Amino acid sequence: MAENKKKIIFVCTQNSARSQMAEGLMRAMYGDRFEVFSAGTKPFRVNPYAIKAMAEIGIDISSHRSKSIDEFTDMEFDYVVTVCDNAREECPYIPGGREYLHHSFPDPAKAEGSEEEILKVFAQVRDEIKDWLEAQFA
Repeated sequence: MAENKKKIIFVCTQNSARSQMAEGLMRAMYGDRFEVFSAGTKPFRVNPYAIKAMAEIGIDISSHRSKSIDEFTDMEFDYVVTVCDNAREECPYIPGGREYLHHSFPDPAKAEGSEEEILKVFAQVRDEIKDWLEAQFA
């Protein structure tokens, strides 16, 4: 039941790549134990490469949307996880947060090159996030 699950939110600047991939990974890996959310300090849109990188490992985030952290001001979270330094600086405190974790992952949206090269960068960051989540919550 959702009442027994811990709540976790992943925060980055645009809620377009890193926090979206973290949300999808966390839900797929530990959805039995966690109710998972993500948000951004300046939401934009879900990056198509993030959707493709997640699809490569069988996780569909195509229905996700970028959300503002303001949508969650009335919620309480067991964990607030910032996944970029910018979000940590802009959003150091969420009123309902109990425990704060931070790990700055490289921004895959800054990748340049061919579509294949950009997708490879997104996949690398996805795998870094997955490894970090396993180390934190397994």
